[in-house]
Amino acid sequence: MKGFDVLAILMDPRFTSMLWLGVKMTAVVAIGSWLLAMSLAFVLLALRLTSSRIAQRFVQGYISYHRNVPTLVQLMLWYFGIANLLPGALQTWLSNHNAEAVFAVIGLGLCQAAYFCEDLRSGLRAVPHGQTEAARALGHGFLGTLRHVLLPQAVRHALPALVNHSVSLFKNSSLAMAIGVAELTHAVKEIENLSFRAFESYLLATVMYLSASLLIMAFGAWLEQRTRIAGQGGR
Repeated sequence: MKGFDVLAILMDPRFTSMLWLGVKMTAVVAIGSWLLAMSLAFVLLALRLTSSRIAQRFVQGYISYHRNVPTLVQLMLWYFGIANLLPGALQTWLSNHNAEAVFAVIGLGLCQAAYFCEDLRSGLRAVPHGQTEAARALGHGFLGTLRHVLLPQAVRHALPALVNHSVSLFKNSSLAMAIGVAELTHAVKEIENLSFRAFESYLLATVMYLSASLLIMAFGAWLEQRTRIAGQGGR
């Protein structure tokens, strides 16, 4: 039996190259899906705040679906199901442009948007109703009130929850391995198969995921401190 030797992996150029490529792909999937999720969350929130019952029911259904269906199932539905319904030309283009990563970003982004939307809605509830009335008195319409008055305050209140779900999104990027994305977990699995050092391989993955998650949380704590309302006490 081989003894514990993590340097056997770190000093091998093949394995370090695989790790680096996995880290880069994880960053692409995590950042891409985060941007999609946050952008869509603002749209969903705006729709939910309208007076249209159809829009409200649509958002409620969207959130219910994505919060109750496992993320892995959603990824597989996109990659193995919806992808096959696309036109042939589009399928060919996607195959030539890393279709696995594209559908991972779409699947994770659409799923996480439901959580971000609820976080923002909770933050919006903490904004005094008088802010809306003041914005309307200054001549802002519905979208102007949201953009310039309510959302900045809602994001500030929702920041802790948004950071927590951002960490969850980063960790869920490992699920992309199931549809063939060569991200960090996929790279570590390949290294384990080649080196026969399972403990060292997954220990490295654990350290890398933990370090990245702690960095995200530290950045969130710094951002929360910087955006704290003057006179507001610490938690």
